Amino acid sequence: MLDPSSSEETGGDSDPEVVQDPPKKKPAASSGQDGKQTEQPPPGGPAGHREDEEKKDRERIKKEEEERRMKLQVYVFVLRCVSYPFNAKQPTDMTRRQQKLNKQQLQAVKERFQAFLNGETQIVADEAFCNAVRSYYEGFLKSERVSRMVQSGGCSASDFREVFKKNIERRVRSLPEIDGLSKETVLSSWIAKYDAIYRGDEDMRRQPQRVHLSAVSELILSKEQLYEMFQQILGIRKFEHQLLYNACQLDNVDEQAAQIRRELDGRLQLADKLARERRCPKFISADMEALYIEELRSSVNLLMANLESLPVSKGGPDLKQKLKRSSLNNSFLDMGDEGDLLSKADVVLSFTLEIVIVEVQGLKSVAPNRIVYCTMEVEGGDKLQTDQAEASRPQWGTQGDFTTTHPLPSVKVKLFTESTGVLALEDKELGRVVLTPTTNGPKQAELHRMVVPKSSQDTELRIKLAVRVDKPPNMKHCGYLYTLGQRVWKRWKRRYFVLVQVSQYTFAMCSYREKKAEPQELMQLDGYTVDYCDPQPGLQGGRVFFNAVKEGDLVMFASDDEQDRVLWVQAMYRATGQSYKPVPPLQNKATNCRGDNQKPVSLISLDPSQRQGVEELISAAPCRFDHAALFAALQKHTLQHRMNDSFSCLGWFSPGQVFVLDEYCARYGVRGCHRHLSYLKDLMEYSENKALVDPTLLHYSYAFCASHVHGNRPDGMGTVTREEKEQFEAIRSRLLSLLENQITHFRYCFPFGRPDGALKATLSLQERVLMKDITTPVPPEEMKTLVQRCLEKAARINYSQLIQYAQIEVVAQATPEKRLEDMMRLGELCMEVLQQNDEHHSEAFLWWPEMMAEHAESFLSLYGADMDAALQVQPVDSWDSFPLFQLLNNFLRNDPHLCNATFHKHLQDLFVPLVVRYIDLMESSIAQSIHRGFEQETWQSVNNGSATSEDLFWKLDALQMFVLDLHWPEPEFAKHLEQRLKLMASDMMEACVKRTKSAFDGKMQKASKSTDFRVSLSVCTMFNVLMDAKKQCSKLCVLDGGQEQQYHSKIDVLIDEAFKDMISSLVSKFAAVLDGVLYKLSRYDEGTLFSSILSFTVKTAAKYVEVPKPGMDLADTYITFVRQNQDILRDRVNDEMYAEKVFDQWYTSSTKAVCVWLTDRLDLQLHMYQLKTLIKIVKKTYRDFRLQGVLDATLNNKSYETIYNRLTVEEATVAVKAGDGLQGISMRDSDEEDN
Repeated sequence: MLDPSSSEETGGDSDPEVVQDPPKKKPAASSGQDGKQTEQPPPGGPAGHREDEEKKDRERIKKEEEERRMKLQVYVFVLRCVSYPFNAKQPTDMTRRQQKLNKQQLQAVKERFQAFLNGETQIVADEAFCNAVRSYYEGFLKSERVSRMVQSGGCSASDFREVFKKNIERRVRSLPEIDGLSKETVLSSWIAKYDAIYRGDEDMRRQPQRVHLSAVSELILSKEQLYEMFQQILGIRKFEHQLLYNACQLDNVDEQAAQIRRELDGRLQLADKLARERRCPKFISADMEALYIEELRSSVNLLMANLESLPVSKGGPDLKQKLKRSSLNNSFLDMGDEGDLLSKADVVLSFTLEIVIVEVQGLKSVAPNRIVYCTMEVEGGDKLQTDQAEASRPQWGTQGDFTTTHPLPSVKVKLFTESTGVLALEDKELGRVVLTPTTNGPKQAELHRMVVPKSSQDTELRIKLAVRVDKPPNMKHCGYLYTLGQRVWKRWKRRYFVLVQVSQYTFAMCSYREKKAEPQELMQLDGYTVDYCDPQPGLQGGRVFFNAVKEGDLVMFASDDEQDRVLWVQAMYRATGQSYKPVPPLQNKATNCRGDNQKPVSLISLDPSQRQGVEELISAAPCRFDHAALFAALQKHTLQHRMNDSFSCLGWFSPGQVFVLDEYCARYGVRGCHRHLSYLKDLMEYSENKALVDPTLLHYSYAFCASHVHGNRPDGMGTVTREEKEQFEAIRSRLLSLLENQITHFRYCFPFGRPDGALKATLSLQERVLMKDITTPVPPEEMKTLVQRCLEKAARINYSQLIQYAQIEVVAQATPEKRLEDMMRLGELCMEVLQQNDEHHSEAFLWWPEMMAEHAESFLSLYGADMDAALQVQPVDSWDSFPLFQLLNNFLRNDPHLCNATFHKHLQDLFVPLVVRYIDLMESSIAQSIHRGFEQETWQSVNNGSATSEDLFWKLDALQMFVLDLHWPEPEFAKHLEQRLKLMASDMMEACVKRTKSAFDGKMQKASKSTDFRVSLSVCTMFNVLMDAKKQCSKLCVLDGGQEQQYHSKIDVLIDEAFKDMISSLVSKFAAVLDGVLYKLSRYDEGTLFSSILSFTVKTAAKYVEVPKPGMDLADTYITFVRQNQDILRDRVNDEMYAEKVFDQWYTSSTKAVCVWLTDRLDLQLHMYQLKTLIKIVKKTYRDFRLQGVLDATLNNKSYETIYNRLTVEEATVAVKAGDGLQGISMRDSDEEDN
C-alpha cells in the first residue's frame, strides 16, 4: 500500500490551473545525507545544477501529490452531494446553450457559401439573394473578427444565422413592394435557402447512436452521468471512483443520511468551539462575531430541517431522491446507465469436438481372433462406431466429429466385442471411459484407464485417444477459479468459468456445471475494474488472487497458478475496457521515483488489503477542511471543463453543475459571497484571455457581492469579513478596468453584436460597478464621461486596425493616383465600419445617441487627416477626387447625426473651390465650343439637331447631372450652383438660337425665287435645332425656385420669336415664287397687246402643228414645286406641329395672293389660259394642303371662297362662249383629274 503522503505517486491527471501557494524557498543544502558537512560545489558547476534540478523535481512531485490528494478529497465530498441531495435540485429553467463552432466547421461553412456563389450547388436563387449572400460572405464569414470569435469558443450556428437574418431584413426593407408577394414571405424563403446552404450535404436525420457526455450536459443528468462528469472535471480515474463509491457506501441510503447527521453535528460542535475560543474570522465590525456564530447555527438548523423533510427509506436506494430525468431526452440519458441486464439465454456457446481413437492396450480376456470395436458419444448427441478389428491388434485411428453447446461436455467411449451366442441380443461391453474435456485440454492422444465390469480379467485395460475441443470465437477465456461475490457466487468454492463476449461491447463472466448449456450464474462485466490483490485470510482454496470491483459490488477470484491468474486478469482487462491497466505485483513495486518515464499510479489501490488511503479520504471530518478553498478549486475546474465542452456557454454552468455546486455550498457551509467572488475571478480571467463571457453573468455575481458587502443580506448572511471586503474592492477595481477595456474594444469583444445584447449588458454592468453603494445612483455625467473616453480610444484603435487590415502605408513617395486610390478604398472601409457600428452596436448606446456620433466624428477626423494629405498632392485642375467626395457625401448626408457635422463641413470646405473652378472652366469651354462650332457648322442633321447643338446640349446636361450627383448638402450653396447652371444654360441656348437664326436668314437671302426653289436640308436642320432647344430648355433652364418663370419665359420667347421669323421668312419665299407665276399669267390680261399677240400666234400655229396648251406647263411646274417642298418639310422637320404651322401660313398666303390677283382683274374677263391655269393650281394646292393636314377651316377661308366663286363664274362664261374651250378643266370636276 502506498501512503497518500508518499512521494512515489505523482497523480498523472493533475490540473495546472488549481490555485496553489508557491512553495517557500529554502536555503541551499549544505550537508549530505549522513549529516556531515560537504564541500559546496561551485554555483555554476554541473553538480550544483544537478542538485537544483533534483530539488525542483522533488518540489514538483510533492506539489502534484498534494494537488492530487486535494482533488480526491473534493471528489469524496462531491460523491456525497450527488448520492444524497437534500438542499438543491437541478434547475429546469436555464437557457439552452447552442453547440459552439470550431475552426474546421467555420472553414466548411465558408466553402459551402463559396460553392453557392460559384454556382456549384442545386439551390435556385434570384440575383437579390445572391447579392445578399455575397455581402454576408465577404463582410461576415471572411472577417477576421469572426475567426477570433470562433477561436474564443463563444460562437454558434445560431449567431451566424442571426447575423444573416439581420442583414437581409435591412435589404428586404429597402426593396419595393411587389403585389401578391409580402416581404415576410421573401424573408422566410431566404432564411430557408440560407439553412440549405449552411447544412450543405449533411444529413440532419442521422444521429449518432451514443452521444458523448459533453453533448448532453445541457440536459437533466442522472447520478451516474454526474459522477462521470466530475470524474472528468477533477481527473478521477474510473477504478478510483469505484473504490470510493463502495467505501462511502453511496448505494446505502441509511449510511448517507447518517453521514449527513454526523457532518451537521460536527458543524454545530465547531460553532460552539469557535464561540468558546473566539477564533472567528476578522469582520468589518466587531459586533458581528456573535451574529456569525448565530448564522452558523442557523445554517445547520436549516440543513437539519431539510433533512428532516425527506421521507424515511426502508433501505436500498431511495427512489424518491433520484434526480429528475427529462422524458424528452431518454435516448441521451440512457447512455450513462448500465445497459440491459443479460439473461442466461443470451449467452450461447457452440463447440466442435474431435475424438480420435488410436488403440486399446491390455486386452486379455478375449480370444485373439475375436472382433472388437469402439463406440463414442457426446452427452445429448449421436453415437458413432469405429471399424472392426481383431482382438490381437485393436488399433483404429478413427475420428469422430461432434458439436455441442456444453462448455463441460461428457464424452463416453466404450469397447465392445461381438457376441457369439445365438440368443445374444447385444454385443458384450468390455470397458468404458468417461471424459470431460475443455478447450484448455491437451491436443495429442493420451492413454486413459478404462472402467471394466467387476468380473473382467482386464484390470489394466487402457485406451489411447485424443479429444480436441475447438474454442468458439465468442469465448475469450475459460478455466477453474475459486470465487466469492456479493451479488453472485456468494459462497467461496471452485467453479468452471467462461469469459463470453455477447456483443462488441458486452462481456459476461459465466460459471457452468457439467453437461449444462446455460450458465449456472453470470456477471456482466460492464463498469467493473479488475486488478491483482494479495491472498485473503479466511478463504481456503486458491493460491493467487485477483478481484473485480464496481459500485456496490466486489468479486474475489483465486487461481492455483500465477500464469493462469495473469491470463485471466488480462482477458478481463480487455473485456471491461477500463482505463487502468493492472500491473502484476512484482512489477508494481518497481517504480521510478522521479516519475518521468513511467505512468504514475494512483494514490489509492484496488487491493482490499491496502485500504489506508481510501479510509483516510472517506473518514476525514468535513468540518476540519477549509471548504472555501476547496470549493474555489472545484468551481475553477468545473468552469474550465464547462468552457472546454462542446457548448457555447459564455461562462454559464450546466444544470447538473449548478446542482452539484449549490448542494456543495449548502451542505458544507460555503458562504455565498465567497462563491461569487471566486466565480468573478475565474470569469474575469477568461474574459481577459479573450474568451467570450456573458456580462449578465458578471452582473449577477457582482450585484450579489456588492449587496452582501454593503449589508443588504442577499442570502441572509449579515456578517461581512474583512477578507470579503478586500477581495470585493480588488475585484471591483479589476472589473472596472476590464469593462472599460471591453467598451473601448467593443468591435472586437462583441463582434457583429454577438453575443446578443452583450454590449448593452456591459454598459449596464459598468454603471453598476461605478456605484459607491447599492442605493446611490451614478451621476449621469460621470458615466457619460467614461463612455466618451472609451469611445475616443475606440476610434483610434478601430482606425489603426482598419489601416492595418487594408495594408495602406502613407508614403510620401507614392504617386498622387496611388494615394487617391488608397483613400477611396479606405473610405469604403470606413463607411463599412460605421454602418456595422450603427447596425450592430448603436442599440447599446441608445442612452447617449450623441456618443456614437462623436465616436464617428473622431473616427472620421483620423481619416480626414490622411485624406487632406492625399488631396494636397493632387495636380492643379485635377478632377479625379470628385468620386471620393461623392462616396463620402452620399454616406454622410443620409446619416442624421453626421450630416453637416464637423467632418462633413470640412469635406465641403475642401471641395467648394474645386467645384467652382470646375464650373468656371466648363462654362468657358462650352462658350468656346459654341463659337467655333457654329463658325464651322455644316448643318448636317445629327440626331435631333446639328453637331454643334447636340454637343452643346450634351455638355450642359452632363454638367448639370454632375452637380446634381454631388448632392451638395449645404442648401445655400446647392441653390447657388443650381441657379448658376440654369443661367449658364439659358445664356448658351440664347447664343445657339441667335446663331441658328442668323444662319437661316443668310440661307433665305441666297435662295432662288423661281419654281426651282427647294427647301434645303440645312434649313430643316436649323428648324430642328430650334425645336430641340425648346425641348431642352424645359430641363436645362427651369429652376425649382421663384425664378423659374424668369429664365424659362425668356428663352421660350426668344425661341418662339425665332420660329415666327423663320416661318415667315420661308413662307415669304414661297409667296415670292407664286408671285412669279401670277406675273407670268398677267401677260394674258384682256386688252393688252401682249395678250393679242400670244392669242394670234397660238391660233395660227395650231393649224399646222400640235401646240401645247398655254399655261399648263406653268401650272404643273408650280404644283411640283409645292408638292416637293411639302414632302421635304414633312420628312426633314422633326416636329409635325411646326411643319403644319408652315403649311397653314403657306396656304393662307397663297390663297390671299391669288385672291388679290383676281380682285385686281375684277373688271376684266380672264383669258382662257389664265382660267385653266388658275383652276388647276387652286384645285391641286387645295387638295395637297388638305393631305398635309391643313384644317378645313383654314382651307375654306374667305380668300378661297372668293377665288372659288370667281373661277366658277369665269368658267361658266367661257362655257357659253367657247363651248369646250376649257378642255375638261373645271372647278367642279377637278378632283377626278390626274395628278
